[in-house]
Amino acid sequence: MSWMLTADAVPQLARGAAVLGTGGGGDPYIGALLAQQALAAHGPVTVVALDEVPDDALVLTVAMMGAPTVMVEKLPSLDEVIAPVKALAAYLGRPVTHVACAEVGGVNSTIPVAAAAALGLPLVDADGMGRAFPELQMVLPTLYGVTASPLAFADEKGNIGVLQTVDNNWTERIARVACVEMGCSIMIAGFPMSGSQAREALVPGSLRHSLAIGAGIADARDTKSDPVGRTVELLGGREFFAGKVVDVERGTTAGFARGRARIENALSTLTLSFQNEHLIAEADGQVLVTTPDLIIVLDHDSGEPITTEALRYGQRVRVIAAPSDPRWHSAEALAIVGPGYFGYDIPSHRFDGTAELVAADGTVQNGAAEVVA
Repeated sequence: MSWMLTADAVPQLARGAAVLGTGGGGDPYIGALLAQQALAAHGPVTVVALDEVPDDALVLTVAMMGAPTVMVEKLPSLDEVIAPVKALAAYLGRPVTHVACAEVGGVNSTIPVAAAAALGLPLVDADGMGRAFPELQMVLPTLYGVTASPLAFADEKGNIGVLQTVDNNWTERIARVACVEMGCSIMIAGFPMSGSQAREALVPGSLRHSLAIGAGIADARDTKSDPVGRTVELLGGREFFAGKVVDVERGTTAGFARGRARIENALSTLTLSFQNEHLIAEADGQVLVTTPDLIIVLDHDSGEPITTEALRYGQRVRVIAAPSDPRWHSAEALAIVGPGYFGYDIPSHRFDGTAELVAADGTVQNGAAEVVA
């Protein structure tokens, strides 16, 4: 069933998407402002369920590519957001019918709202990940043979390009170089899909899920209940650490925000390693949770999600883990989003602490839980 997304709902959408963004996806506040500007100028956006998208539709994902730390100062405009969509439509020689989110994290949940409003197109209630990941090929459509290219990109200066590459890894490699040269953040449109491809490859209901999480946090605060507990309940996850941020090492390299953060309490020290998004959580040498499951940092009292670029010394936080889309736990998926891809010689650990081992025949086996929730 379709529904209308108005400017009033954007803050809740952005908050919930920032939770699912696992620390990445860009600043949700900036994305919310951009979406509200577009909705104020062009009116509400029609959001359609994934199963309502016609088979012959042309669905494009629209997103920001680059380091979230840069976007705090390098703000996008609506012209920059819609430029790659127009460029790709011209390249393909047919009109775009629907806009979708590549990921449901942070700013990349609201930039498609702005694009849909400015272009007068419906927005699909779905995304390509069910969370956020740092690289372009790290979407479920890759597992279904959907190509990222042709991919269009644009910057704030008016530079526009279209890439045609041999596979999604090459799209990432070439677009990342362009992104760095263009100031470490650009707007992109790609992964052209038919309606039938979108229904197979995307995660349904992402926007409604984000709205429910954002509204749940606000409601918990209003009723003086625990917003972190409400978030854990909505995600089907668990809280596994609470403490104070005592150190953050962060730098922008090769178009990514990379680093680690240390969080301490009276009993233990938690280390979070991130590349735009949180990838590994370990305490005192023991791995607790890893990508592809979700590692989320929330303000201790308000439950507000804290992105990796916003982590600061002295913050009191609570860290929760939640399950990712089950499709991310196949051997093929773990090869592109598991710890090994990012250079960590450890098996994937699920949100409950269970280790995942890929057997010789390619099947994924779950080991005993290493951590008691």
